[in-house]
Amino acid sequence: VKSRSWGLVWSFLAGFLVVGVPYWRIPYNKATSSAVMGGAILIGMVALITRVLIDARFPRVVLVVAAAVPAAVMARVVVDTTRDPTSHNLWPFELIIAFLVGLTGTVPGTLVGSVFRRLLGKR
Repeated sequence: VKSRSWGLVWSFLAGFLVVGVPYWRIPYNKATSSAVMGGAILIGMVALITRVLIDARFPRVVLVVAAAVPAAVMARVVVDTTRDPTSHNLWPFELIIAFLVGLTGTVPGTLVGSVFRRLLGKR
């Protein structure tokens, strides 16, 4: 049980960095939908790997890995608003959109990971 929990923690951190680092490097006014879709693909890969390697239930993998996306966005909101308090005045909507992007990537990734688990003979 402990290894499963640590595996989910590491998966969250991996998703946070895999999505966050490219997102944080883009200037706030230059973020585009292609960056968002790239993040969905990356988080989907993290979800796929997590589902194959960690013995955790499907919904838990989806929620933990998808939560890394709004966490990365919130980190940027905090940093940007310390520099310019007028930026990110719609941050709650940014978080909702980020969670939806996370779900868009993690649900298919976790499904594919479940197929691989089954093919590998894991429960």
